[in-house]
Amino acid sequence: MQGNLNEIDIRSILQLIEVGQRTGELFIEAYGDRITPNRDIDPSLGLHSSSSLPTRSWFIFFLNGQIIYTTDSNNDLLRLRDYLYRYQVAPTLDNLKLSCSQANNILEYTYLWSLLEHNFLTPSQGRRIIHSIIHETLFDLLSLHQGTFIFESGFALAPQLTTLKISSAVIKTMQQMQQWKQLHPHITSLHQCPIITDKLKLHQYLPASTVQHLEHWADGKTSLRQLARYLNRELVTVARAIYPFIQKGWVQLVSPPTNSIAAHTENLQLFSPAKTLKIACITEFSANSQVFKSVLSQYHQQIEAVFFENAATALSQVFQVKPDLIFCDLATSSSSLDGYEFCAMLRRSSLFRATPIIILSPQSLYIESIKARMLGATDYLVAPVTETQLLTLLEKYLNFPSIIDYPKLSK
Repeated sequence: MQGNLNEIDIRSILQLIEVGQRTGELFIEAYGDRITPNRDIDPSLGLHSSSSLPTRSWFIFFLNGQIIYTTDSNNDLLRLRDYLYRYQVAPTLDNLKLSCSQANNILEYTYLWSLLEHNFLTPSQGRRIIHSIIHETLFDLLSLHQGTFIFESGFALAPQLTTLKISSAVIKTMQQMQQWKQLHPHITSLHQCPIITDKLKLHQYLPASTVQHLEHWADGKTSLRQLARYLNRELVTVARAIYPFIQKGWVQLVSPPTNSIAAHTENLQLFSPAKTLKIACITEFSANSQVFKSVLSQYHQQIEAVFFENAATALSQVFQVKPDLIFCDLATSSSSLDGYEFCAMLRRSSLFRATPIIILSPQSLYIESIKARMLGATDYLVAPVTETQLLTLLEKYLNFPSIIDYPKLSK
């Protein structure tokens, strides 16, 4: 199967591969010297700025109609380094040695697997990175209208860590593209780099710690796409977070510097979390434990998680652990001490007067939530906890990750 993108679009090609449950690889090429602005790529997506772009190409690898991995024509490891930053293993790439046979394979994918084999990454982290790379590539490709494609059936890319369903990935990406277009014309390119122009105004609307983090990233050298990679966030989420400040003129977007590779590497080396955060999880329910362990293990170099089956056991050890955040079930069958009493006892100690304590309850009862707060709970959450809820709470109470959804400002 082959042809031109002005005859059949990328979405239709992917649908044919999914319906046919094809295994093989799709090669897509867009010719920069033939690109006419407003024709090849939707300009509101900011994927190009002139007709002089070099040729770009992509490979998408499939197994039984699902996506295994995607690559582009940038034959380097900068994209992978960006994603590895979140797990603090980017410098490890420089120390990995590949055999000759490995080096002939897809470089980025091979290095990713090498990191997994040497236990620098967990399988869960590897899957997250691959899914992010796939969505990023689809964001670029689904706006293409001119170019050529060739699909060749064959053996699947091996080994496989994960696969992604085409239809759900395309729907998600199309929604993001629509949201991205709404930011136009204030944000016109994912390669634009934010820079602060009025720090005083930002301090009036944001906590000092948030402004400090924003100052680091908004350096005029780090693009919106790089920010999304570093922070493990969707591109649209990051762009919408700073959009109100761009509207106000407190943050401006500039073109990336010519020495962007050097600036990119320098930025990764300058910033690292100040300390390891400690979280205590007091729960005997497997659904909660699985979510906590699955999510927190992905940030094991930044977060140390301690688990207790009941409040009585936790109370005897929590003063030694000194957690920065505590999750506690409202009631446990193996302890006479419930979450209310545990919370009240901790609040009597000066050591835990300011520590966020989240009460987990299987029921959404208004009376219980009021009682929990009266006894000192910081928040009340209905279990079982979801991954999104947990990440939101980490962001809310520990400023983790460092960029949050900023408050909406009046126009």
